[in-house]
Amino acid sequence: MILARRGAREAPCILCQWRSFSVSYRQFAVPDKPTTASNTDLKKTAQAGDIANKAKDGPLAHVPRGYGKKLESFTPTPLGRPIGMNTPPRAGENTGIDTRSLQQRRDDFVNYEKHLQRREFLKSQMARPYFRDWRNMQFHNGKTFLAPPRLFKADLSLYFPNLQGRTLAKSKPYAADTTSLLEGRASVVTIFSSMWAENQAATFTAADKNPALHAALQASGGRAQLVQVNVEEDTLKAWLIRLFMGSLRRRVGRDNWGRYFLVRRGITDEIRESIGLLNGKVGYTYLVDHHCRIRWAGSGDAEPEEREGLVKGVQRVLDEMHKEGVGENFVSRPAGEGIGVKKIAPSL
Repeated sequence: MILARRGAREAPCILCQWRSFSVSYRQFAVPDKPTTASNTDLKKTAQAGDIANKAKDGPLAHVPRGYGKKLESFTPTPLGRPIGMNTPPRAGENTGIDTRSLQQRRDDFVNYEKHLQRREFLKSQMARPYFRDWRNMQFHNGKTFLAPPRLFKADLSLYFPNLQGRTLAKSKPYAADTTSLLEGRASVVTIFSSMWAENQAATFTAADKNPALHAALQASGGRAQLVQVNVEEDTLKAWLIRLFMGSLRRRVGRDNWGRYFLVRRGITDEIRESIGLLNGKVGYTYLVDHHCRIRWAGSGDAEPEEREGLVKGVQRVLDEMHKEGVGENFVSRPAGEGIGVKKIAPSL
C-alpha cells in the first residue's frame, strides 16, 4: 500500500503529460509531391543561391551590385559578351501574380523544404544595404557598363525577358506584354525607375540628344520603335504615377501610349543579373531585334560614340530584317511555336 501511494505521487499528472505532448509540423510535410507553381516567387527562390555563382563567371562579374562585397573603386568596361535570358520569352511570363490553387498553396505551406528556401530568400533580402545603389552612383554617375563597340552576333545573342505592365492606352485591356510588342520589330527599349534614371536613358534616345536615332525610327516605316519601361515596385509611388498619368500621356504623345509600360512586379533577381539591370537608380537602354534578342546595351549617361553606335545598330537590325523579308507583310507566330516571325505572301 505504501509503495502504491509513493508511485502515485511520483507519476506525472495528466496535465503535465498533455503539456509535454507535441506534434512536429515535419510530419505533415509532403516532400515528394510536386507542385505546379511555375510563375511565383516561391519557386524562383530556389534559384537564389545559383544567381550569385553564375554572376561570377558572366560579363558583369566585376560590376558593383546592391548586395555582396562593397567596392571602393570601379571603372566601367565595354560588354564583351552577350547578355540576356537563355530561353525565348513568351507572353504571360513574369507577371508576379501568384496563380497557385488553394491545394498548391497548402502543399507549399506544409513543405519544410519550401520553408527553408523562403527563409534563405528573406535572409538575402534583409542583408542588402538600403543605400548601396545610391552609394554606387559615385562611380561614373552609376554607369554600370559601356556599350559594346559593335552589335552582338545574331546567333550568339540572348533574349530580352517578357515584362507585363499597364500601358498609357485608355482602351482595355490595360495590362500588356512587351514580347507581343517587340517581336517582328527593331526596338530601342529603355528601363528606368526614377526621374534621374529616365534622364539618363534620355541621353540615348531623346530627340534633342540623338536626332539621328529619331530620323532612323521615322524612316523605318513602323519597323523600328522606341519602347519605355517605367519600373516602380513601391505601391505608393506607383499610385502617384497613375495619379499623374494624364501628364505622362501629354508628354509621351498619343502614338506612343501603347509603347510606355508601367511595371510593378515580375522583375526577379535572375532577370536583373541576366540583362545587367544591377542598379535600380540607373537608366538602361537596350537594342532588341525582331526575334526579341538583345543585340546592344548601354547604361547611365550616353557617351557620343555610344549614341552613334545605337543608330548604327538600328540600321544594322533593319538591314537584317530586310534580308529575311520581315517588313510590313508579316504575322507573329501563334503562342506555342516560339518567338519569331514568318512571312506571308504580299497581296498583289
